[in-house]
Amino acid sequence: MSGGVGPTGCDISLPKEQEVEHKEQQDHSLKNLHKPHITSPRKAAGFLSFRQLNCLAVVIVLSASGMVSAEDFAFVVFSIIYMYFISKVAFPTLHPSSREPTVFNPQNKLLRLYVFIGAIIGLYAPIAYILEGIFEGDKEGIKAAAPHVFLLASQVFMEGVAFSDGFSSPIRAFVPVFYNSRRIFTIVDWLRNEIYKIHEEHSGSHRRIYAGRALAVANMAFWCFNLFGFLLPVYLPKVFKLYYTGHKEKE
Repeated sequence: MSGGVGPTGCDISLPKEQEVEHKEQQDHSLKNLHKPHITSPRKAAGFLSFRQLNCLAVVIVLSASGMVSAEDFAFVVFSIIYMYFISKVAFPTLHPSSREPTVFNPQNKLLRLYVFIGAIIGLYAPIAYILEGIFEGDKEGIKAAAPHVFLLASQVFMEGVAFSDGFSSPIRAFVPVFYNSRRIFTIVDWLRNEIYKIHEEHSGSHRRIYAGRALAVANMAFWCFNLFGFLLPVYLPKVFKLYYTGHKEKE
């Protein structure tokens, strides 16, 4: 998930590899104090983490199951094309020889807790909800929750792509903001479905109905705060300040 903490941010992706990456950047900076600057060729793109590969598997399964609309699938395809387009036209990387530093320290415990909570609320709990719905025959609940899970899993995967391919920090920030904005609309549809499905034939037990409502409300609250309380007012200004400061230094 992301806001700029992990591969791109703070939504859901904060793999442990980031801590190693952060330490390597610090060590590299200390070494540069005693050595002349030598421009080296850019490193090859890194591999995706196990978490991002799992999210890719979720995306494939949901797509193959027919629970994903053509609009959501087209949104993901468009995000890939647009991300590469603006990375060439508007926000090229400033450090071709190395990855740009992350905005926040990946070892920040509070931030790690925030990411973990987001993963539980946004990904793991809805996946469990969908799996339980298969056994209870709650077709409406599965259909309503699937778009959010599909888009969030796609977001985590795209964050890994943006980081491993060495995109600039504004591009890495683009992914969580773009996807979070879209997912709010899918969560609204999910919540509306949970409220009005009580009298429908394939709605599951009463316990499941209340659990679905609570999960939809929790996701609405968390991701609205993530977008309007963290990504836009806190994370994006830091990203652009870091990027344009580096741009001036480069000039």
